Order: sequence, then structure tokens, then C-alpha cells
Amino acid sequence: MTDALPPPGCPAAEPAEDSYFRKGCNPLAETGRSKLQNQRAVLNQQILKAVRLRAGAENLLRATNNNKVREQVLLELSFVNSDLQILKEELEGLNISVEVYQNTEETFSIPLVPLGLKETKEVDFTVPLKACRTPSRDEAGTEMLISYFLQLGHVENRFFPPTRHMGILFTWYDSFTGVPVCQQNLLLEKASILFNIGALYTQIGTRCNRQTKTGLENAVDAFQRAAGVLSYLKETFTHTPSYDMSPAMLNVLVKMMLAQARECVFEQISLPGIRNEFFTLVKMTQEVAKVGEVYMLVNSAMNQEPVKENIPYSWSKLAQIKSDHYKALAHYFIATILCDHELQSSDDEDQQEKALSQLYDYVPEGVMVLTILKDKVQRKQLGKAHLRKAIVYHEEALRVCSLCKKLRNIDVLQEVLTAAHKRSLLKYAQQDKEDDFLSLIQAPDILPKTEHKVEMVAPQFSKVKVKDFFHRLGPLSVFSAKQRWTAPRTIHFCCEAGELGFSLKGGSPVQTYCLDPVCSAALMGLKEGDYIVSVGGVDCKWLGVNEVLEKFKSMGEQPIEIEVISCQDTAASMHSKSATYSVGMQKTYSLICLAMEEDKIDQTKKAPPKLPFLSWGTKNRQKAASTLCLPSAVAGSSQIKKKLSPFTLLSTESSLY
Repeated sequence: MTDALPPPGCPAAEPAEDSYFRKGCNPLAETGRSKLQNQRAVLNQQILKAVRLRAGAENLLRATNNNKVREQVLLELSFVNSDLQILKEELEGLNISVEVYQNTEETFSIPLVPLGLKETKEVDFTVPLKACRTPSRDEAGTEMLISYFLQLGHVENRFFPPTRHMGILFTWYDSFTGVPVCQQNLLLEKASILFNIGALYTQIGTRCNRQTKTGLENAVDAFQRAAGVLSYLKETFTHTPSYDMSPAMLNVLVKMMLAQARECVFEQISLPGIRNEFFTLVKMTQEVAKVGEVYMLVNSAMNQEPVKENIPYSWSKLAQIKSDHYKALAHYFIATILCDHELQSSDDEDQQEKALSQLYDYVPEGVMVLTILKDKVQRKQLGKAHLRKAIVYHEEALRVCSLCKKLRNIDVLQEVLTAAHKRSLLKYAQQDKEDDFLSLIQAPDILPKTEHKVEMVAPQFSKVKVKDFFHRLGPLSVFSAKQRWTAPRTIHFCCEAGELGFSLKGGSPVQTYCLDPVCSAALMGLKEGDYIVSVGGVDCKWLGVNEVLEKFKSMGEQPIEIEVISCQDTAASMHSKSATYSVGMQKTYSLICLAMEEDKIDQTKKAPPKLPFLSWGTKNRQKAASTLCLPSAVAGSSQIKKKLSPFTLLSTESSLY
């Protein structure tokens, strides 16, 4: 682990768990996972180069009519496409490198599939934000990514106005194709971080020790959380340009995570051992049949367009293998029920009939469940039919595994499939070799059923507490990119007879209102509605009315220095005659033109007398609001009805204090 370095002027991170900056893995550490991630980064760069070459060749092919040039370009395209196919296969090999992510303890379990982290380029943010590229594969890593995701929300609200881009380019590589996606939209960064949170949960689940009860519980929880994060990503970011985050792909990934959680639930049930008892085997038959069913649905989803073209081939085949394997186990369990358990006089005949009938959607014609229970020959024959079907499923699983180069190199997968196949063959060999008509019956399909719920766990962002990096800028509700502010102005004034000449309102920061236009502060440039950001050089953006008043009182009769800012509400202040104000034009230019035109109109009018202080605050608030953004108040200007310009919503200027 390595500490993220704080920016200049910030204190170093404390070792406490609520420290300001969080930690990531050492990017230079030579672990198996880091090597895989580095290989992924290299492949992404090679794929990017090949994609650019292909794009250039295709453009040249469209632009030229020279047959000789077209032949050369077509030849080049064939080489580039071949290189891309090879690179894609190498990337698929990384995606199926499941051994690195498995638990280090010796296990005899079918490996689970983790998602690799999406690769990105460095963004010109501060150093503390860069730790998100190297999260540790544990709860601390997921918490760090969630913290970064929440910080992105603060950054977006403060610095990224909704009407225009800030010129920061975000680059992320597709997890399956390696093709880069570049956008100036912060939403791409947020969506990709969510994807990596889900991917990190899959790696945590895969890493759990599935030979212990605690390990299996943690694995189930991790895969359910992964499914919840990916589902949240699908529902929240519906137009992501990266294919691995498309709704169709995310839907498949959610199904795969829930299937792996279901598989771990079955392993958790069978961890103490499966007793060779009638009702226990009935329960296990339906549970394992459920696992086979969900993997069958996953395999079906993986082979649908448009996912089929980009899902790793080995993932699809592994889902098919697991579906066949667990279906075979279901038939093996029910065969054990029929072959090893004869109905005794002490057994509850009705309960056994009810339990066995619930396993089947239908039974072969002319066969009744109660008759099967009582007739020893029929029990044996139906049991052998289930064993034959189990052997067929086992052999199909082994055949599919042998056809996939990536999967046949996974030793533990081969060992598990072979051991299960031999067990079914041995069970079948132990049965009597009788050749009669009933031996030709087909074993009916088994109805899957489960008593254990597996569902998505929605991400709980509220449990991760983060401190806004830009807390000192002031409350986010006020100092956000949606607001436009003037530069801070320094006002020097004195209290007159113990009176400020204005009142304060609001929360943090406080605003001035009921401003006496002839008071010392107003004459020095204070305006109605100004926000006070400092008093006597002390920042007060987070102070309330009472606290600011206390600071004023503490200064007594001494001259007071405050800093204020004004909100530039263009929609409210745009004059009906400022039609020339449009995108790209300097705001001061149009307002100066407007002020000059109003000066010409007002020269012939008599200035009204000044209003007393008590009546000024209530009668002139509308006027003060309408002239808030003018360079200076024009004495005696007539009240002109203001109209909103459609260009006010298209302003490309935005300033944040």
C-alpha cells in the first residue's frame, strides 16, 4: 500500500480510518493481479494503435478510386484486422485468467469468473484523486473507489457547469474490446468508476476461501453487491459510449454475478457434507437444479445479439459447462434417492410421494410416483435412467471444456468435471445389468427450486463518509458551477451610531438586505443581496447570521473591512434591449451599451427625491434586483419592464468564487 501524496499546503494524511486521503495499491508491486492489469494496459495501447491504422486505411479506401491503391489498402486492412483479432484473443485470455484471482488455499471447486478493472489514462486532477487507478482487492479498495465516486459528485457540482464542457478529456478502455473511449463528460468517469467498483467486488468474491463457511458467506455477499452496483450503473447511466457498460452487456453481467452467488449458496449448503438421506437428497436435487438453470439462462443471454460478438468466448463456454455439470449433479442425486432408498414400513409413504412428485414437471406415461416408490424394479430402472442422463451431461461438459483452449488449461476445472463423471459411471456400474422394456424410459426433467434467496444488494453510498476536498470554498449549495459570481470586492466602512446600515439574512454565507443607500457601506460599494465572505480578514463563508454579527460587534467603533461577492443572475438581470448579448460576446460590452442608451433616455427626466431608509427596503427590492448586474446604478432611471432573452441560458461564461 502506498499513501496518496497531498497537494502543497495540505497536511499529510493521518493514519486514522477517517483520514482525508485514502490509499491505493502500490502500482509498482509485482503481484499476479498487477501483472495482469499491466498486460491489459499494454494490450489496450496496441489495440488503440491498430484501430487507428484501420480507421486511416478505411478512410483512404473511401477516398481513392485508384485500383492499385485500393488493392494495397485492402491488403493492409486484412493484416490490421488479423492483428486486431489476435489482440482480442489475447485480451480474452486475460479475462479468463481466473486462477490469479482465486483463493490461494488449495481448493477442489470450479473457478468463478471475476471482471477485470477498466484501464484509464491519467487525468489532470490533483494527486490524491489518482489512487483510484490502483485500488486494493478488499473492502478498503471498494471504499476508496466509492469515496472517489462521491468526490466526483462534489467536483461536478462545483466546477462542471451543466451548459458546457470544461476541456478535461477522460479516457477509459473497454474491458472486453480494449477500444478507448474519450469524452469531455465527467459522467464517463463516474460510470467507469462504478464499473470498477462492481469489478472489484467480483475479484473479492473470487478471492474468498470457498472451503469455509465464512468465506462462502463473504463470496455470496460480494457477488450480490457486484450485481447491485452493475444494475445501478445500468439504470443510472443509460447512454454510456463504452460497450462493456451498454445496457445489454450490463444485463448479462448482472445475471452472471447472481448465478455465481447462487453457486456459492449451493456450496455453502453442501459444505458440511450431503447426508445420504431421502429428504436431504430431495432438497439438494432441487437446489443444484436451480444452479444449473441460472447458468443455462446466463449462457443463453451471452449468445444473444448484440452481446455475443464481444463477450469472451471462454465465459460463454464456462457458463454452458457449469449448466451441464450442475444438471448432471441433480440427476445423480435423484438417482441416489431411487437406487439407495427403498420404501420401508416405518417410512411416511405420503410424505415421500409428495416430495418425489415435486421434483418432476411430468412423469413418463404409465408411471405413477407412488408405484415407483413401492416397486423395487421401477425404482431401479428410473434411477438408472437418471444416471444415464447425468453421464450424458457430464460428458457434454467435458467435451465443451476440451474444445476451449483457455478452459482446458485450467487444471482444477478438469479435475472437478472428471471426478464427477467417474462418480456417476461408478454408480451406474453398481446397478444390476437388467435388460427389459422399462430400461428404455427417459428420465424426466427436474424442477428447480430453492429456499435461499439470492438478490442484488444496492450500493449504499451513504455509509461511506467523505469530506469535500474543496470544503474551504464554502457551502456547495451556494458555491456551485450553477451559480456565477463576481470577483470578491473589499468594502471599508464605519458604523454610524452603532448601526451597520444594513441587515443580514440567510444561512451560510450571510446576505445583506434592507441596505440603507446612504449608509457608509453602501457608499463604499455594498449592494443589496451581496454575500459576505470575510470580516476583518477572517473567512466567514461557513458562518451564520449570529456569528457574523458577533464579529461586527467585536470591532466596536473601529473601521470594518469586509469582502463581498455578488451573484450574477443573468436570467433575472437581462434587459429587454440587450438582444445583442449572445454566446461568446463579452457580457460587459452589452451591459455598457445598455447603460449608455438608458443614460440618453434619462437625461430629460427629473430625478425623484431620495426615499427614507424605512421605506426604501420594501419599495425598491425589485429595482435593486433588476439592476444588480449593472456596472453602476443610474440615478433616476425609469422602471422598464425586463424580458428574458433566450440567450441567457446559452452563456458560455461561468465563474466560480
